[in-house]
Amino acid sequence: MERVVIINFIRFFLLIATQVFLLKNIGYYNLSIPYLYILFILLLPFGIPNWLLFFLAFSTGITIDMFYDTLGLNAAACTFMAFIRILYISITVQRDGFDNEPEPSLGIMGFRWFIFYSTILTISHHLILFTFENFKFGELGYTLIRVLLSSIFTVTLILISEFAFFSKKSR
Repeated sequence: MERVVIINFIRFFLLIATQVFLLKNIGYYNLSIPYLYILFILLLPFGIPNWLLFFLAFSTGITIDMFYDTLGLNAAACTFMAFIRILYISITVQRDGFDNEPEPSLGIMGFRWFIFYSTILTISHHLILFTFENFKFGELGYTLIRVLLSSIFTVTLILISEFAFFSKKSR
């Protein structure tokens, strides 16, 4: 148990530092902005209590908000993403029989499950973030393009980072 806490503590600080010091200034004309820090919420263990998941998601988002000056937008998006995570895992994990697995990583859950999982949660995060950031009905198309392009960029970075630390599960 202590090992899981230490790993997630290190993962939190590495992803926040990567987001703030490296990815904050990367983007394509404000259309495609990577948000790799959400990988922390994606990789939290299955057995984490819901209250702790919501607390960690909110804390992660508010930490990013402090560096981005976005007044709670990332906190709201991360909290909503935690809610979608609970729904998605409750629907797919029990059905697929992965109840005894520790965390939803690429090496444990497989490529197909992980790509759907990360894509759905990334789109939900970006949809809330960009909708709250630019809430105008006249710019709905622009917002949807930002959600789509940023989600593609973010999921690509998530997959690259997962493949970098990939370990094949032995069954």
